[in-house]
Amino acid sequence: MQVQRAVIAAIEFQPGLPLVQQIVDQLSVAITQGGLPHGSRLPPIRELSELMNVGKSTVVDALDRLRAKGLVVSRQGSGHFVHRSAVTRIDAGPDLQPQDTLSVVRRAVLQDTGALRPGAGFLPSSWLPADELLKALRGTLRAASLRMGEYGVAAGYPPLREALRVKLASIGIEVPVDQIVTTANTVQAIDMLMRLLVKPGDTVLLDDPCYFTMHTNLALHGAKVITVHRGVDGMDLEAFERLLIAHRPVLYMTNNSLHNPTGHSFSPAQVYRLLELSHRYGFHIVEDDLYCDLQQRMTPRLAAGGLDNVSYVSGFSKTLTANSRVSYAVLSPPLAARMITLKMACGGMTSELAEQIVCTMLSDGSYAKHTRRTVDRLYESSSRVTQWLLEAGCSVSSLPHEGLFIWTQLPEGFHAETLARKGLDIDLVLAPGTLLSKAPDASQFLRFNVAHSDNVQVRDRFFQLLESK
Repeated sequence: MQVQRAVIAAIEFQPGLPLVQQIVDQLSVAITQGGLPHGSRLPPIRELSELMNVGKSTVVDALDRLRAKGLVVSRQGSGHFVHRSAVTRIDAGPDLQPQDTLSVVRRAVLQDTGALRPGAGFLPSSWLPADELLKALRGTLRAASLRMGEYGVAAGYPPLREALRVKLASIGIEVPVDQIVTTANTVQAIDMLMRLLVKPGDTVLLDDPCYFTMHTNLALHGAKVITVHRGVDGMDLEAFERLLIAHRPVLYMTNNSLHNPTGHSFSPAQVYRLLELSHRYGFHIVEDDLYCDLQQRMTPRLAAGGLDNVSYVSGFSKTLTANSRVSYAVLSPPLAARMITLKMACGGMTSELAEQIVCTMLSDGSYAKHTRRTVDRLYESSSRVTQWLLEAGCSVSSLPHEGLFIWTQLPEGFHAETLARKGLDIDLVLAPGTLLSKAPDASQFLRFNVAHSDNVQVRDRFFQLLESK
């Protein structure tokens, strides 16, 4: 045991850092690197306390954390023993980690590796209302209404649904609380709607370009997907009707406002026409309005025309935090009842803690203040990003100053996937058009996130890529 005592006595503490975490970090290194041999017995808690000159409770906390990491095991009546697994990391081979460009870029867009991510689909951490979120979290944890030992209400936290009812009324969607169902995220809401509305072999119309997970999700449901070209001015509704006649889809899924990635929002005339077509040809519309709170100029919602043929989905992952997510669906009464049943059956119960935090921010006005600040910042950043994209020889296809994205056509002779792959070498994560579109010209486009791209380093590295051709 002399080796163990020597290693433990050599632990050095730095001021300003929690003692427990320092003990765990240094002992973890000693165990994984072999300084504390596998199977060796650690000194008793009292002796550990004396060797490190810390309290017994600090030692107990550190041992608990090491047990949770699988680096220490305890044996009744015998003490604590070092446990270093022979396999500490599973390294997936090439069969489990596809290396084609789109797969590599998709992972890079979603994972924080420290790279610059102008291709990301969410706000940077520095743009998020951290202080307001922490205040709401602390208030929620102190509130008597937080029921940590309960599942919560299947349809979602009732005060949040009431706050959402008021919020929805402000954009013309008048519904009772019973028609609002919360979900963990918008993809979960859409997935549940696909289960309820689409059978294997059914045809679904989908915008092109669109969020890249939608094709995968629809494939899992066995749907036949027909894409509809969506540009900065919307779509050709005459061509859309011809697709309806030819394919008789059961459903059309779309972003109504601030379409990802073009930024287009349907005009009143386009909304009226789509609703008229849905009734004439009997298809359902799933209206994904995830970016609604980033819109400067309010446009009409499809769901405002009634929920018989429309289901509305939105949430807070793009405005509050991409990590702790709260979303919701607004449905007809029969469909809302079916979704609640499905939510319970498939274990989709949502976190009442997260829902109470969002409810607090909606109710105290902090969410509205944050979104107003964000819209103003996006307006300013969009001007600067548009300017340097034009200087780079790109064509900006999106509506200026509106929303999170700029849909950009590259100068002639450049290929988006090639640039994206080269960008990874200089820690610049781009979103090539082929990630979002199956159109023949998709390789000529990149999607830029305004908030992530208003950065001198992003600009300089992008110019570097273009010059390295």
